[in-house]
Amino acid sequence: MKKEYVIPIFVPHLGCPNDCTFCNQKSISGKQKMITVQDIKNTINYFLENIKDKNAYKEVAFFGGSFTGIEYDTQEKFLKTVYKYIKEKKIDSIRVSTRPDYIDKKILKLLKKYKVRTIELGVQSANDYILKKIGRGHTFEDVKKASKMIRWNGFKLGHQMMVGLPDSTKIDDINTAKQLIKLKPKIVRIYPVLVIKGTQLEKDYLNGEYEPITLVQAVETCKELVALFNKKKIEVIRIGLQTTDEISDPENSASEVVAGPYHPAFRQLVESELWYDSIVSQIKELSVKVKEVQVTVNPIDVSNVIGHKKENAIKLKEMYDVDLVVEQDEEIKQGKSKIEVTKTYND
Repeated sequence: MKKEYVIPIFVPHLGCPNDCTFCNQKSISGKQKMITVQDIKNTINYFLENIKDKNAYKEVAFFGGSFTGIEYDTQEKFLKTVYKYIKEKKIDSIRVSTRPDYIDKKILKLLKKYKVRTIELGVQSANDYILKKIGRGHTFEDVKKASKMIRWNGFKLGHQMMVGLPDSTKIDDINTAKQLIKLKPKIVRIYPVLVIKGTQLEKDYLNGEYEPITLVQAVETCKELVALFNKKKIEVIRIGLQTTDEISDPENSASEVVAGPYHPAFRQLVESELWYDSIVSQIKELSVKVKEVQVTVNPIDVSNVIGHKKENAIKLKEMYDVDLVVEQDEEIKQGKSKIEVTKTYND
């Protein structure tokens, strides 16, 4: 299976007509100025020079703004720039992120012409009240229509949702995941809400009108969402915003994050919790008092099984007096495991 590389092109707030209460794209993307065709070429060339595996699958991704909301001729100019690399067989495909209310037949025809493979929609919530509350400017009906059009036209559908939005509950977040599953996306991103400087949400937070969820709450909710998506074989390609100079610990003076469940290894916290629950569940099914358990997994999963700062091993010992031993086996598929009791209290 070919390794995949994503070459990111950021279009900060370009094409987006709304200022959602949580959004400051300049902070999130780290970009403040409008991109040019030369910027696109420079970025692609830089990545192509530094990707060692020349046979890897390479996709250019337009992130940051609502790509299909950009002036039509500018969209085509950007796409045509990347398409030249596709014709030269240096790039394999294109991915765009956009709003569900900026998808129509004309746009999809343009995207197909220039070999766009994946379209990601910023959904955020399936609750229309919450969408209105955060100033999205569209309804969930728009999400359903756009998702169907994207799938019917042969594109790979992606969804982006948020956890901990104003007035949203854990039940709302879980319901959003369930509603998205019905629309059959191939990939999903999950973002716990962070309070970013320069946003309406920062004002609401400082005025006491918004209280972000805690890190523990965010991990618990995301754990359940990931389990739902995993069950339906929908790939969760990101959990939490990527750490940058701007998106970092609120204690850092350079950080644009004011408050919220930020953690540099947020995804690992979520996936470690899933592994912990799985191990405990299997231990409880055994009819012996376990003293030591050996979990054999793919090398990629080792750190998540042990847990961030060995948290899973520590919890198993404290909660159940069980020692955790982790072994590696490349023959075991990623996400799968083999559990063996190596010591019992009857030995």
